[in-house]
Parts: sequence; C-alpha cells; structure tokens
Amino acid sequence: MRLLFLADGRSPIALNWMAYFTQAADEIHLVSLYPCRSELPFASVRWLPTPFLGSDLAAQTAQAGWVRRLLPAWARTKLRQYLVPLGLLRPARQLQTWIEQLQPDLIHAMRIPYEGMIAALAKPACPLLISVWGNDLTLHGTATPRLRKLTRQTLVQAAALHTDCVRDQRLALAWGFAQDKPSIVLPGAGGVQRHLFHPKQIADPQPIVVNPRGLRAYVRNDTFFAAIPIVRQAMPRVRFLCPAMQGEAEAERWVQRMQVAEAVELLPRLSRPDMAALLQQAAVTVSITEHDGTPNTLLEAMACGSFPIAGDLESLREWITPGVNGDLVAPADHQGLAFAILRALQDEQLRQSACQINQELIDRRADYSSVMPQARNFYLSLLA
Repeated sequence: MRLLFLADGRSPIALNWMAYFTQAADEIHLVSLYPCRSELPFASVRWLPTPFLGSDLAAQTAQAGWVRRLLPAWARTKLRQYLVPLGLLRPARQLQTWIEQLQPDLIHAMRIPYEGMIAALAKPACPLLISVWGNDLTLHGTATPRLRKLTRQTLVQAAALHTDCVRDQRLALAWGFAQDKPSIVLPGAGGVQRHLFHPKQIADPQPIVVNPRGLRAYVRNDTFFAAIPIVRQAMPRVRFLCPAMQGEAEAERWVQRMQVAEAVELLPRLSRPDMAALLQQAAVTVSITEHDGTPNTLLEAMACGSFPIAGDLESLREWITPGVNGDLVAPADHQGLAFAILRALQDEQLRQSACQINQELIDRRADYSSVMPQARNFYLSLLA
C-alpha cells in the first residue's frame, strides 16, 4: 500500500502506529504539522507549516520555553483553539498539491485537530481515514464555534473512522459520521508491546506512585498534587515520580505550593524502554483526567502490573472495574484520590489480583502484535 499519514511526527503514539507499516514494507509518507526527525524508513517526510503551531525547530524550542513559563497548560491549549483554526486553508492547499503528486491509496489523519481538519479541507479523492483521540470531541470539538464547525465537517467527509474507545464511536455519529461507513475500535498507539511492558518483580522499600500524563489541559494535576500530603500523612515513605515534568514551571509551582518536594521527583521525558522500567517499579499509576479515551500510558501501566487509578470517565470504564482491576475517582476529588492510592498501597492482595486480571485483559484486547494486523486488514478493506 502507498499510505499518507498526517500526524505529529514527534509523537511516540503516532510513530508506534506507523512503525508497523514501515516494517510491513508498505510505502509510507508522513506529513507532520510540526518539524520532526525520525529514524523510521519513511518514503518521504514533509513538514506542513501551520500558523501558530511553530516554525523551525530552534524557534519552536525558544517559543515553547517562554510560553510554558508564562502560561499553564490549559491557557496554552485555549489560545491554540482560537488561533490555529484561523490559518488552516493555506496548509490545506499545500497538502492538496502533495496528494496530487504522491497519489496515495489511503490517507490517515491521526487526530481531528488539526490534521483531520486540514485533510478534510484538502478534499482528497482517495479514502480519508480519521482517528479520534480521547479529547478530540469532548475537549476540542466544543471549545469554539469554529472548531465545532470544522470537527463536524471532518467527520462528515471522513470515509472511515478509527477510535480508541467505544464511547467515541457513539459520539462521532452524533457529530455527523455516517452510521453505514466503516469504523474500528483499536488502541491509539496500536496497543502494548509486550516485550517491553510486562510485570517484573522489583523489591523497593519505598512504595512508588507514578503520574505519567505530563502537563496537559485536561489532566488534573491539581488533584494529583493535592492528594500527596494526605497520602504521606498515612504513609510517609511513598515516593511520587512524574515523567515529562522536569523543568516545567507549572509542576514546580505545584510542588512548592503543596510542600512535597522531598516526596516528588519531576523526571524528563522518557524513552519507551525507560517508561517501561519505571512502570514496572510503580505499585500505583495515577491518570486523573477530565477528558480521555483510552490512555496508552494507562494500558502500559496495567501491562506492567501497576495498579491503575484514573478519572471516573465513561471511556475508562471500558477498561477498569473499580475495586477489581483498578480504581476510578472523580477528577476533582483529591481526597478520594488519596484514599484510593492508600487503599491500593495497603492491600497487596488487591494489587496482585488486579495484576492478573489486567494481564489477561491486555493480552486479549491491547497486544500490539494482534492489534496492528487488525489495523492493516482494516486499511485493506477500505481499499477493496
């Protein structure tokens, strides 16, 4: 197949998905809205400049530095939601030219804002497959009138749909995706690579709680950091590790405000092997969000035997039964989160039982080696 992906070329999730097709010897072309470098054997990599999403790598890095110091994650997201949709026509025309040159069999836009919107505006002649990420419809789609209109146009024009949870299949129909068009539910990163993410017995006298979600507009890090003093009052030796928060002013302010510097370690972004090693040490993994589909880090934590605690959302109830293989708490309830963490840390039998259930669940529904062949067969069915 000759496939054209519109994706964030920096995203480990997108790269993990595309890697399968490069290994299958398909001809893969990547169009990224962000400057990127990749070691995957793409047939071509193109950067599609899009207003308000960065220019070159150096300028983008410099801009991100001062913006991150001044604005919290929710404010940065809100700013993009208003500005980016105003500048999508020019990149859509450029994409249209590239499509005519490449003549792909299939175009896969790996999320609605803003890759899917640009692809829909380009009006390709070949099938357009749209992926929905967990917050595309619940956070971004309703943010502004312009985003609402573009989201609906994208789903109306899509030839096929991929979501990472059943809930988003239902929501997509309400947004205008036709019920008779093909669709599939698969984990967004293609599933869990079991050779990396699996349980490993690690003796650690200090229990470890990991928050792998970083700083995003829909992640309730305020709830997470507010729960830490309550947990430490009952279990002073618990450590809290936070990947992708090192050097982030917003995270540093939360640590100072809650006076938990001695218990919290803000880590840099981790490679996939390093993330696997961290999750294998974690007794508990916390993923408290207001908007989500199926978080890849949550599946990876479950695969590593870490007890998952997440926000109580419809999409997450597709994976977690509270008190059985994890726990769910209201996103704003820091006391409920603290009690859930303590219950999991103090009940080893619960953690062991959850680990066994989650191993079977991941193997059945989220193993990369079985998910990605389903994805490829779905592509082939669209071409047929």
